[in-house]
Amino acid sequence: MGTLFFAAALALLAPSARAAFVVPGYELVYSYPAETTLVEPDLRQASSVWPAMFDAAAKRIDVEEFYITPSTEAPVDPVLEPTLAALERAGRRGVKIRVLLERKFAHNSIAGIERLVAIPNLELRIIEWSLVGKTGKGIVHAKFFVVDSSAAFVGSQNLDWRALDQIHEMGLAVNDQPVVRNIQSVFDNDWKLAGATDWAIPGRKTPPAGDSSRRAELIASPWRFNPDGVGDSQAELVRLIGGAKQELLVQNYDYLPAGFGRDAKPYPVIDDALRAAAARGVKIKLLLDKLNEDKRHLSFLKSLAGVPNVEVRFIAVPDASRGHIDYARVFHSKYLILDGRTLWLGTSNWAGGYLDESRNLELAVKDEALARRAADVHRHLWESSYTVPIASVEPKP
Repeated sequence: MGTLFFAAALALLAPSARAAFVVPGYELVYSYPAETTLVEPDLRQASSVWPAMFDAAAKRIDVEEFYITPSTEAPVDPVLEPTLAALERAGRRGVKIRVLLERKFAHNSIAGIERLVAIPNLELRIIEWSLVGKTGKGIVHAKFFVVDSSAAFVGSQNLDWRALDQIHEMGLAVNDQPVVRNIQSVFDNDWKLAGATDWAIPGRKTPPAGDSSRRAELIASPWRFNPDGVGDSQAELVRLIGGAKQELLVQNYDYLPAGFGRDAKPYPVIDDALRAAAARGVKIKLLLDKLNEDKRHLSFLKSLAGVPNVEVRFIAVPDASRGHIDYARVFHSKYLILDGRTLWLGTSNWAGGYLDESRNLELAVKDEALARRAADVHRHLWESSYTVPIASVEPKP
């Protein structure tokens, strides 16, 4: 049944065989800054995948997002508007819609919330994750949705018009049923937390173990609030890096082995794992957005780049021809390719607070074709004219 459903879904969602890169259970979905040379013709963009998935919904759509920001430019938002219109169509035909947003970024969601509350059959909840964890830290930083408990999307794209044509992003459309069930369980868990008035910290003493024997695995953070069957993002990422034998290709928006703020604490777990991999001969290529050019980031990154077998590059593109766009023209993707065989893709930046305090989702898929295609994206970026080696970068004030 799962295979037949997946084939039918692809026939519905993909306009032609050339328009999608698909392996059993997964489609690699792409977004890139307009007016650049970073197009990937065989990868569908989120701006077309999302509306098609919502239009296929028969009973229920569950959405968990950091925030929602449609464009306010006249006459109409050309990229996020089709997704919002598809949600509206689903609500009008009787599909039950649940949307969960993070309170700490709600000021960026005012226009989006106005659109959501007008949709029939839609229930909206807003959660302040730092209160749930009782630490005063953390956010719902996840970006995912589930359709009819049988298809899902997880990726770096926020529900933001800029994420669809002004930012580099990567995601996965998922029809792998065991994984989709786990994604649904995370949403159901968080939805319940958002409706509570008092939050009891789960009694787990150690991170739950995922099932790394599977072809694909869902992992999430923070582990204290993971439902059964969903492993710990931080522990699994370190385990994967620890198993690398030849090559690690990494792209991320932010890399910092420390937290933020006055009381920021060291966060060495990922940095230690990468250095250990390099020490045993693994070649590492770390590609980061230009935001990492400040003095604090550079002090860590130049140290890492000085380790044998490690290369670090920054990537940036010029402003669009329309002029400067706030919070755009950045490289927001978050993925890792391990030895050309496994793709790790998710919603976490690699800095303190994301993998240990905030709600994030990651997928680890052992599929050589999928890993190779993601590696091609990394190679395209790495070899593009938009990158510079870290040795040539001077810290910003």
